[in-house]
Amino acid sequence: MMILANELSVELLLVMGCVIAYLLPAVTSTRLSVQSSQRALGVAWLLHAVLLGLALVSNTPRFGFAPALSVTAWLVLTVYAIEHQLFPQLQARWALAGLGAIAVVLASLFPGAPLHSGSSPWLALHWALGIASYGLFAAAVVHAWLMSRAEKQIRMAAEGQSGLPLLTLERITFRFVGLGFILLSATLCVGFFFGETLYGSAAMQKGIRWDHKTVFSVMSWLAFAALLAGRHFFGWRGKKASRVLYAGSILLLLAYVGSRFVLEVLLGRAA
Repeated sequence: MMILANELSVELLLVMGCVIAYLLPAVTSTRLSVQSSQRALGVAWLLHAVLLGLALVSNTPRFGFAPALSVTAWLVLTVYAIEHQLFPQLQARWALAGLGAIAVVLASLFPGAPLHSGSSPWLALHWALGIASYGLFAAAVVHAWLMSRAEKQIRMAAEGQSGLPLLTLERITFRFVGLGFILLSATLCVGFFFGETLYGSAAMQKGIRWDHKTVFSVMSWLAFAALLAGRHFFGWRGKKASRVLYAGSILLLLAYVGSRFVLEVLLGRAA
């Protein structure tokens, strides 16, 4: 009991420290210097990584909609940190810091269901590919938002706040979409071809498991495929491309995070 209490207190301190570090650049973005904001975001990113690592190596690893969002937010921040080295003028710290704080709080409140120790190794690959695709599409959404904001600034003849030229933002956005589409395709392939190994023969006795997660995942895949095809063949860009990206991302969010939220929070079921 004493060890468990100590583990909980350490985890609580880490969560509080991580949230505070995230909130500093999010709430005081206009008052903190760029260097101070970057340091706070770096500390938050590190504490966030420690929390994810502790959850992974704990005696009873858990996973659910909130941990999935937490990993996704951490991946987006990792992408931002790498990208900021290439494009120092990129400015999205306050938005990403707010996203990170919300994700950490949700993961603390809703830790998810325990993972079964006897799960197939294909399940780990399936989840890893899925979470990675979530992170890439989330990064694409952030860049699409920056692109929309830059377009609005141009129309208002004001200085853009994203820090990057519009065409550069557009090119980066579609690179994230392309990489995310590849990983999402791999995720669906693993689910379709190794479904019996992942979910058991009883769940797959009628072929492909067409549950809510599968339906929304396939719908999101079709939306992203249409976006990439429209970009390649018809030159889609601007608002049209952003709307299709947002629609596909919402469908993908509903596929796992949405269905798990309904099961865990609204229905109170572990699976």
